[in-house]
Amino acid sequence: MTDPRATALGFDLKRLDAAFLEDPFPIYRALREHDPVHRMPDGSYFLSRYDDCAAVYRDPGTWSSDKTVDFRPNLGESPLYEHHTTSLVFNDPPYHSRVRKLLAPAFTPRALMALQPRIEALVDRLLDRAADRGGMDLIADFAAAVPIQLVGDMLGVPEGERGPLRGWSLAILGALEPVLTVEQLERGNRAVDEFKAYLRDLIARRGREPGRDEGEILSKLTAGSALGAGDASEERLGELELLHNCIFILNAGHETTTNLIGNGVDLLLRHPDALRELRADPGLIAGAVEEFLRLESSNQLGNRRAARDTELGGVPMPTGTYVHIGIGAANRDPGQFPEPDRLDLRRHPNRHLAFGSGIHACAGMWLARMEGQVAIGGLVRRFATIERDGAVVRGNRARFRGFLSYPVRVCP
Repeated sequence: MTDPRATALGFDLKRLDAAFLEDPFPIYRALREHDPVHRMPDGSYFLSRYDDCAAVYRDPGTWSSDKTVDFRPNLGESPLYEHHTTSLVFNDPPYHSRVRKLLAPAFTPRALMALQPRIEALVDRLLDRAADRGGMDLIADFAAAVPIQLVGDMLGVPEGERGPLRGWSLAILGALEPVLTVEQLERGNRAVDEFKAYLRDLIARRGREPGRDEGEILSKLTAGSALGAGDASEERLGELELLHNCIFILNAGHETTTNLIGNGVDLLLRHPDALRELRADPGLIAGAVEEFLRLESSNQLGNRRAARDTELGGVPMPTGTYVHIGIGAANRDPGQFPEPDRLDLRRHPNRHLAFGSGIHACAGMWLARMEGQVAIGGLVRRFATIERDGAVVRGNRARFRGFLSYPVRVCP
């Protein structure tokens, strides 16, 4: 990047190259320094400063999460459009509030404490398998396996039926990229249709089985739906709302945690001093996970549309203005984080935006944190040697930052 100012002024999310997808942070820095409220060719704005991003999150009355207009150009009248405009995250109150209230009991401190032994046992089993083999693919065999198994349990998906879940999730979330290929669109639509058909069958089977586990999310959502209640009142979820929010729970729970674990271990391997520090003081794991979330945020982008005339960072924003919240850029803003490009396991305070903020803060963020702490902490304690064992494959996505494959060699 020879001219940071020119790079910032010419930045366009719809024209990203491989270098950006590998390492977007130099361009984020150029944007913060030279054009922090950057107008792109399509008229939308990219926000790269922490304060501007936080201000949007704090004001849901001005900045709408509803995507019924914004997703139409890319998704048209498709299963993907139906999914992404029905799920919790891309809606405003009162619908957002209603669904979130139904989910809340599954994410209380008491519920999460009950899950921790299950997560610890799962991590131990996965690490036993890695020890037997002398290595593993950090993503497929560990980082993705943890949330897929846990969310599979929470949705009541039988063990033998979880094979397609990760592929469906990747295909559906891949459709949220700024630019879509025909193949991505077809793959995503097929995944939504297949997932919906599977859930309909699963719900029907569970309805025929006595003694269902009411601690599972699927049971709670079904009980709060027209299917579970026998009516379709406004206070309950309709069938499509139920199906799409179950899909959303898997996607959100899988993507964030997989990337957190994969990115966190990658950071430790690239910073051996930090790895030694964590080995010497395992109690640092909670702060370490926060720093991994900040430095290599699993979710790099958010979006909102102005519901009324406003101003942001000194720039007038008329009603209808679309903004891209640069989460990855905000989390490396030196105005909020001293030495923002440095991995500091003891960083405090660490008010990163990796899980968003305000009414749309990730409902499962404490679960993701617990999974990250148990998985990464367990891996570091278990093996004296953890090192890359071949070429890694990044996801090459602008919105979600992580790896698809990361072979490692391990030794006790």
